[in-house]
Amino acid sequence: MKTYKYFIIGLFGLTLLSCEDFFNTESPSAMDISVYSSTVQTERVIAGIYDQMGQDKSYRNRLACGYQGLNSDVEYNSKNSGQAEYAIYNMSTSNSELSVSTGKDPWGYLTTMIERANVAIDGIENNSDTTQAEFRYFLGEVLTLRAFTYLEMIKLWGDVPARFEPMDPNDENDIYSPKADRNIIFEQLRSDLKRATELMPWSAECPGDAQNYTGRPSKAFALGLLARNNLMYAGYALRPDTWIEGGGSTYGVQLNTTDASLRTELYQEALDACAQIIKQEDFKFKTTFEDIFKDLCIDNTTYSESEYIWEIPFANGTRGQFMNYNTVKSSDALKALKNNKSGSTNSVQMIVPTLVYDFESGDARKFVTIAPYTWVNDNASSVVSDVTKRDSLFSGTDAADKRLYQKQQKISGFYLNKYRVEWMARERNGSDDGINYPVMRYTDILLMFAEASLGGITGDAPANNTGLNPEDEFNRVRTRAGLAAKTLNMANLMDERKFEFVGEYIRKYDLERWGKLKDNLVNTMDKIADLNAHRGDYAQTGDTIYFQYAKDNSLVYEGSGLNGYKMTNIWGLNKGETGRPDGFDTSNGWVAKDIFESDTDGRYLVPASYMLYYDQETIDSRHYWPIFITNLGTSNGSLWNDYGYPSN
Repeated sequence: MKTYKYFIIGLFGLTLLSCEDFFNTESPSAMDISVYSSTVQTERVIAGIYDQMGQDKSYRNRLACGYQGLNSDVEYNSKNSGQAEYAIYNMSTSNSELSVSTGKDPWGYLTTMIERANVAIDGIENNSDTTQAEFRYFLGEVLTLRAFTYLEMIKLWGDVPARFEPMDPNDENDIYSPKADRNIIFEQLRSDLKRATELMPWSAECPGDAQNYTGRPSKAFALGLLARNNLMYAGYALRPDTWIEGGGSTYGVQLNTTDASLRTELYQEALDACAQIIKQEDFKFKTTFEDIFKDLCIDNTTYSESEYIWEIPFANGTRGQFMNYNTVKSSDALKALKNNKSGSTNSVQMIVPTLVYDFESGDARKFVTIAPYTWVNDNASSVVSDVTKRDSLFSGTDAADKRLYQKQQKISGFYLNKYRVEWMARERNGSDDGINYPVMRYTDILLMFAEASLGGITGDAPANNTGLNPEDEFNRVRTRAGLAAKTLNMANLMDERKFEFVGEYIRKYDLERWGKLKDNLVNTMDKIADLNAHRGDYAQTGDTIYFQYAKDNSLVYEGSGLNGYKMTNIWGLNKGETGRPDGFDTSNGWVAKDIFESDTDGRYLVPASYMLYYDQETIDSRHYWPIFITNLGTSNGSLWNDYGYPSN
């Protein structure tokens, strides 16, 4: 047992969780062993881990807000005209938005979360009565939070220090840890998460405020995270040869392990973990795709009613800018939109144009996912200049000749539509909207189960003794989308994950572990050129969309005095929809708009103007961020950069 007298971890601005009792209390010293005899005090120590998620440049407004997980072949970051260096695989070692000298940066927050978890694990193991259900849950919770944090760091930086014991305050050099082979971490997380699944019950049986609550982990999240860990471990990644071949400074995309029997074992664990969840919690599969995201927007954190297995919990309207960065972008005109007193949004996540036409015909996910519009509040003269036609279009004259309406965007400017202000159950009043950051949902379990049954990208298939049919579970996802069944194979599985998880910060990491990131990015840019020219797979597409407006005052902010109008009967956003639709007549409420933008250099969808990456030759050396210079500078030489990044 370690006893620490001077090293105290406090809580700073406890503003994350909706469960007020979990946070609005004075922090105990995490190093005072007496706190671990009290469930109340132990829970407050654990709150210190969550606290780091809500800080500036952590999940509050960076890690959940488009700064990681983009760009992919289906979504991209539009910040800085689509050329933000962290999105186009051209990151510098001193990015001002992610690296600051104060220690308020992602590396600092995540490593602090790990250290706080290490301290809490040590304290509970050595000083708590783990025969009690509450302490067993707390230990499982902290093991799971540490595993989540480590997987986040691997996603961002690749190899990172492997620290699973608290720092020794009596050794001033103990704070410095070198990077380790990430396989060491993967193996530790396998062990930790299997232990966590034994310690934590299903959500309905969790103690206290954690019961039936999406903001605290349960057995299901530990099992799901084990599956994620194993799929990453068994797949491809950008790796330095240092760990694989015992030295050198070269690197490349390669399998994390060349041991085929180990890969089969990893897939077996993932398969069995997902099967446990499916058998126990199949009630979580929503029958309607749209309802998944409505639940998030209305703050429905009741576990038994939500498809989400775990969300990072933010206090309503107090902290967290997830909606602000991931909804439709608009200016102060948005003040007229229901629930949106605060006005403009800072949205950065947008849809890659080819995705619009890649959805199968009839896929119910398409327009839940894609918004071909932005919200505008004016007289709509830019839609129709003629007053008489405008009155016809908008079902009559509005007060002061103004209305709130959806204005079509150019194909390069379609927004993510899964998270909508008008779906919120409360008023959005500032950038910190407090919508939870969704980390894992039940459909991911179904598709990970299907993927594990195939043995992933390498085909190292395990034995399936679960009694479940992977193809049936796979096709349940398609059935909900209104699509016919397909054969389960890796090509179809990869496509299904593509259409299911757009905008959920999953696709980039899927492509990495399948070894497909560079190929898919380059191919997508080629496809964008084809779409721009309406050739190849996109020959049956056109420049123009046609639509009408439908009045819907349920979308309008109460007291605005305006009428609201949404686009309907949209024609031209599916392959084969070229030319005018039947019944088109501008005198009868129809609008025709060009969605392909031109500029002085010609068409818009060209690499000089539209970028998914900076240089295709360097994509495969830039999957990860560098360890930033400010973090290297405080490491006493124990850290360094790989992949051609400078270390000074």
